[in-house]
Amino acid sequence: MHGLTLAIPDDVVAALSGSPEGAGAELRMLAAVKLFELKKLSSGAAARLAGVSRVDFLSRLGAYGVATFQQREQELLDEIRNA
Repeated sequence: MHGLTLAIPDDVVAALSGSPEGAGAELRMLAAVKLFELKKLSSGAAARLAGVSRVDFLSRLGAYGVATFQQREQELLDEIRNA
């Protein structure tokens, strides 16, 4: 695993959570959600980035306005037809 250091302005830390640890956790979650939404990471990989279980990650997606299942309508219809 790699470590990464970010310089975050005090007002951003305060807006996110008030503590550097909380801001770090929130930034990891936000990055994980966005990377999942962009289909750059699977839900499992995104959960590991966020530092939570996959179930917890998937349950939190709605709070960020991201759908848990990201299939297009045609993909879903294809799967139903092939089932």
